[in-house]
Amino acid sequence: MLQELWQRTQTAYAHNDVKELSEIEVLVRKALREMGAGKIRVEIPDIDKKIDELKKEIREIKETEPYTYKSLMEDPSVLQQIRVDDKLILQREDNKFDSRAILVLTEAKQKLGYIPEKDNLIFSRLMDAGKLLAAKIRKIQQKGSFTQIGIGIYLVDF
Repeated sequence: MLQELWQRTQTAYAHNDVKELSEIEVLVRKALREMGAGKIRVEIPDIDKKIDELKKEIREIKETEPYTYKSLMEDPSVLQQIRVDDKLILQREDNKFDSRAILVLTEAKQKLGYIPEKDNLIFSRLMDAGKLLAAKIRKIQQKGSFTQIGIGIYLVDF
């Protein structure tokens, strides 16, 4: 049960699916109660330091440009190949976690990640209406243990 919830958590996190993460949290709490885990004491070394680091990371993410995002990549080597001003491909994806999912690919069709769910409503509607969107990398910045990629998204109007 917990293994399945962990796998769902990893997938939801990778797709920025806040709704799914909230549902999983409820299920985990229920499973732990049923297992009597409330009686177990868990010691995590340096927990306060880790919490402070996460708070800092969350604050930095919230303060970035709206279309800057963090993504878990299938092939992290793609980070060595991308440059500021590189053109990107935006592609709608049939995705069970996000009905408005927009995949972000390099021109070589390497997966960078997704437009965050909180930002994809308008873009997905434009794409579904047949509008052509173009994108390019505006910023690449190392933020601790992850790379932040800022992209510009543009409506191509003929």
